[in-house]
Amino acid sequence: MTTTPTLAVKVLRAPRLPRTSVTFAIALGALAVMTLAAIFAPFLAPYNPDAVDFAAVNAPPSPAHWLGTDGLGRDTLSRLIYGARTALLGPLLVVVASTVLGILLGLLAGWRGGWIDSVLGRVFDVLFAFPSLLIAIMAVALFGKGLVAPVIAMSIAYAPFVARLTRSLIAAERTRPYVAAYRVQGFGGAWIALRRVLPNVTPIVGAQSTLNFGYVLAELAALSFLGLGVQPPTADWGAMINEAQAGLIGGHFLPAIVPAVAVVVVVVAVNIIGEELSDRIGGEIPA
Repeated sequence: MTTTPTLAVKVLRAPRLPRTSVTFAIALGALAVMTLAAIFAPFLAPYNPDAVDFAAVNAPPSPAHWLGTDGLGRDTLSRLIYGARTALLGPLLVVVASTVLGILLGLLAGWRGGWIDSVLGRVFDVLFAFPSLLIAIMAVALFGKGLVAPVIAMSIAYAPFVARLTRSLIAAERTRPYVAAYRVQGFGGAWIALRRVLPNVTPIVGAQSTLNFGYVLAELAALSFLGLGVQPPTADWGAMINEAQAGLIGGHFLPAIVPAVAVVVVVVAVNIIGEELSDRIGGEIPA
């Protein structure tokens, strides 16, 4: 009985695997390039990202400055490479923190059920009512500008999304025969939940959480663009777009276009990777 569905799934999935694999590889390669650039920024950047050169203000691309310079004569390529550090670190911290917190809350709600599930469900509903960007702005207003307050606020804002997914997966897993078999053998509920049920749902939750990375990156870049996130002169993609506004009037578009394209590339790449991982892991879940 298990042979027919398995073959059917393989037949249905086979035609689209080559296409998605190429797209997945391209997205993974783009994200890897950005990540390596951020890690090895001191070795890759041709100039100090904060070095001002008034003799080369708004210079066009040249052998000396491959992507030109900004309104203060700073090398755009160097600032783009160093800006990848803050642009990628913030979303990574948010995704990790929100995933860990969401999994713990979702496990508690889905495994215990009852009034605990109801209370946590109401808390999640309240958090869902506030956009994550609004919560981050409120955190900045209370604790000041920078990267720390928005990261903490967005970690709390995104945790309910992970928790709700985890809760539904845990609730489904607890009804499966293997859970009842462990109970009959005398294993405790906490041991079964942490050692057997949680490992079964963590890959799915992790794959879905990667999709949040792109959303968080765009929101943190928006905060920096508004002047509420990473503060000058620290290189950051959102701050670079903000600083390049004055140059747009004079027709100097490259200092604004380059970081904007970098944000779009990373967001699209992460979404492609997340969707592909979700499809592959989801397709392996036993019925």
